[in-house]
Amino acid sequence: MNDVYYEQIVRRKTRPVDVALRCLIVFVILAIAIWGFMFIGIYAFFLAMILAVAAYYFAFPRLKVEFEYSLVNHELDIDIIYSKESRKHKISFDIQSAEIIAPQNSPRLRSYHPSKILDFTSGHKDGTVYAILTTTEHKSSCILIEPDEEMVEHMKPWMGTKMYTD
Repeated sequence: MNDVYYEQIVRRKTRPVDVALRCLIVFVILAIAIWGFMFIGIYAFFLAMILAVAAYYFAFPRLKVEFEYSLVNHELDIDIIYSKESRKHKISFDIQSAEIIAPQNSPRLRSYHPSKILDFTSGHKDGTVYAILTTTEHKSSCILIEPDEEMVEHMKPWMGTKMYTD
């Protein structure tokens, strides 16, 4: 029996939007603390403290993201892990039902026009991104992942001629 179980973690690069959002949150909290204290009094300072704790526990952890790819035979599960603490399942699908799996810049993908693109990559320019064209929720979807060489080798026997590595 040739069962396959393989997991891979891909850490998403900190995007400029993430940095800007953190700065904006800190600026708003400081503005509420300073200006609110001048006009409203001590209650604004307490409000700013509550907002700071909420941002620390709810907003900032959502900005540190990792993707976990789990390949069990021909079933691929993708989860998002926030700050190495909480996990959210995003998608599961059978890779054998995919139309094609190829590197994102492959000319073989030019004839496909998916209606939805799901990006589960690190965002680094040096990574090899693969596009999986399949149907999810009754829509043509392009799922972008960044598998390592071992995961690609585990996917090849299940995909046959629908998988390209060029």
